[in-house]
Amino acid sequence: MNALPATPMDEGRAALIQALGSRSIVFVGLMGAGKTAIGRKVATMLSLPFMDSDQEIESVSRMTVPELFERYGEPEFRALEQRVILRLLDNGPQVLSTGGGAFMNAQTREAISAHGVSVWLKADLDLLMERVSKKQNRPLLKNPDPRGVLERLMGERYPVYATADLTVPTRDDRKEIIAGEVICALCGHLGVVAIATGATSATTDEAES
Repeated sequence: MNALPATPMDEGRAALIQALGSRSIVFVGLMGAGKTAIGRKVATMLSLPFMDSDQEIESVSRMTVPELFERYGEPEFRALEQRVILRLLDNGPQVLSTGGGAFMNAQTREAISAHGVSVWLKADLDLLMERVSKKQNRPLLKNPDPRGVLERLMGERYPVYATADLTVPTRDDRKEIIAGEVICALCGHLGVVAIATGATSATTDEAES
């Protein structure tokens, strides 16, 4: 039985992965930006493995991220995070979602630059607040003024996130839409003809469903 002919999307995906080589697609950004959700969708669309550094940290430590923060403090957590990310970067090509503070470490940034293409999912304050308020597992937000904490983190981290290879604005839309925009940005960065992902923009109601 003859194999089906390759579609333009198949060819585009193959060209993108070839251009990527052994590098990882590394998502950076603040908590609530959608790094894990969009990262998973990009991995699915490109048929690449997906890894989440926070999940890997929890796996190797057998503790949750909040427990690690509480027991050992942020400096020790960041040291463990750096070791885990550097190890994961050896496994490309893949899609890798990192914690909000990971890209602030200069050595981690250097490793990501050497072994990956970094993608900053840039979100505004209102969107971040809406998302993180639904979750109770954010150690840095255990504060009477979480909005103030997020504003401070944006002021500290956004200039560093802006040094990522790519910046993709995120918003309240379907994951497929944002993931498609990430893939188009990757194609442009790697000099590959843009892949037609087939995703179309959605209304807010559709995005929330």
